[in-house]
Order: sequence, then structure tokens, then C-alpha cells
Amino acid sequence: MSFSELGLKPELLSAVAEKGYTQATPIQLAAIPAVLAGRDVLAGAQTGTGKTAGFVLPILQRLGAHAPQGPRALILAPTRELAAQVEESVRHYGKNTGLRTVAIFGGVSERPQISKLRDVVDIVVATPGRLLDLAEQKALSLAHVQVFVLDEADRMLDMGFIHAIKRIRSMLPKERQNLMFSATYSDDIRGLASNLLRNPLSIDVAPPDRRTGDTWPGGSRVLRTGWRVVGRAKATGTRCWCSRAPSTAPTASPNSWSAPAFPAPRSTATRARTPASRHSRTSRPTASSRWWPPKWPRVASTSRNCLTS
Repeated sequence: MSFSELGLKPELLSAVAEKGYTQATPIQLAAIPAVLAGRDVLAGAQTGTGKTAGFVLPILQRLGAHAPQGPRALILAPTRELAAQVEESVRHYGKNTGLRTVAIFGGVSERPQISKLRDVVDIVVATPGRLLDLAEQKALSLAHVQVFVLDEADRMLDMGFIHAIKRIRSMLPKERQNLMFSATYSDDIRGLASNLLRNPLSIDVAPPDRRTGDTWPGGSRVLRTGWRVVGRAKATGTRCWCSRAPSTAPTASPNSWSAPAFPAPRSTATRARTPASRHSRTSRPTASSRWWPPKWPRVASTSRNCLTS
């Protein structure tokens, strides 16, 4: 189905055509009419399936013209890279609408962001931490938000943003539209959705191998190729991933691991039995004939290869 059949305005269709898109993806076909109708949406979709346009295009149409009353749409993203990508998409699709947008994220100076917020903006794309910082400084008001979007919700929970999300939700008006996009449907995601969404339309276009599989109890996916889970920091909720020790066998695959092979013990028949041979300094076995302790393969310290997510 083409975008022109989804009920989008001509200014949005022209922006989509400039991107070279003609046919809508499955997530866009399901999400755009639901968002235009004002429904809450819980969608399972991977990055690269067109989900950003699936919520940005109908939001731009619902907001209409620029209004000098403060942000009317808030999009939360887990990382500054994703926030910047979403904000770029909003600017491109909405360049013919007159709506103003700004990206707010950490890792950079907050002064330019505060300066942009002094001008009235319609759409804010932000990471949770920096958004809370500016809201507490009274540099940003969320009192006029009409649409609230959680993008990559499963990654947000994995990164420990659940409390920040709850604080941000308390700053929003009670009457609003809520959209939630996640790559997986874990128990934590369903619990968050039950508290955030009202009678949502559930959309699932995630590939079958991502709907289920090896997960933490909290729902984060477990990597299989060459990595094993070694622990979780209880205080911060950080999960650590540590590389497996490579196999010593020359035919082993790079991602395989096997226990080190121990040399077979010397036969008792070859051991010297006389007191002189057992206690004499000149009769000690040579280095090549020693079989204990076993020689373990040299493995780099796992603490240096530890990754946190």
C-alpha cells in the first residue's frame, strides 16, 4: 500500500517522496492509521523496519500548525545517537509543516539546548536524564504535551531508566496519547505498558526469532555468539558480558570454548621407588616429565574484556 492511501496530508507525502519511499512497511501500515485515530499503541518492531516514520508522520499531522504554547509532543529515546536520528527524521518529514523541533541529550553542553528551548518548540526528542535535568531547572515545561512516545522501550529498561520514565510521566498531562515501541515483549515491557497505555492497539511485526528466546528474567536478550553472561551489578542493574576463553584446539571455531586438556599422569611403574631416588636432589624429575600441576592455557584477564550495557 502506498503512503497516499494512509490519509496523510500532501506536505507530508511530498517529504516522504523526497526520501524515495513509495510503499509503506508493515509497521507503518498498522501504526499510522491508529495514531491518526488517537489510539494508544504498543508496537513490537526492530530498528530498520520504518517504525520512526510510523509514529513521526501521524504525530506531525495531528499537531497541525505551529502553536506558541510549548512542546506538544515528547519522544523519549535511550541514547543520544538515537535521539539525534529521530530528531533528524522529524525535521525532514515536518519541513513543510512549520513545526519546530529540538533534540535534548547528555554528553554535550546544555546551554545551547536551553537556548533553543527559549523559543517555543512543538516537538522535543530527548534522552530521559537530560530531559529531567532541564525540567528541574525550569528550562522546559511538559504541561502541554499531547503525545508521549517511548522509542526502544526495552533498551530503556535495560539501561535502568524505569525510574526516570516514571518521573517524566508524572510531569505530563493526564489526558494524552501514548505510543510505545519495543523490539521485544518481555514481562517488564508488558508491565510498563499496562501502567502507561490505555486500551492500546497491540502491533507485532518483530521477526519470530526475536519474540522469544534466551532472556534475562527482566527481559533483556542474551547474546550467543562468543559471549557469556558473567553477572549483574545489583546496585546499578548493569549487566556485564565477558568473552569466552578461546579453545586450544586448532580446529575449534572462534566462538567455541572447551575445557583445557590435562596431560595424562605418568604411569606408577616408571616412578622411582628407592629412598635415594625420591629424596636425592640429583634424581628429581625433569621439567618435561612433570605432570602436576597441569598447564592451563594462558587466558587474558576477563576484567579487561568486560562490557557493560
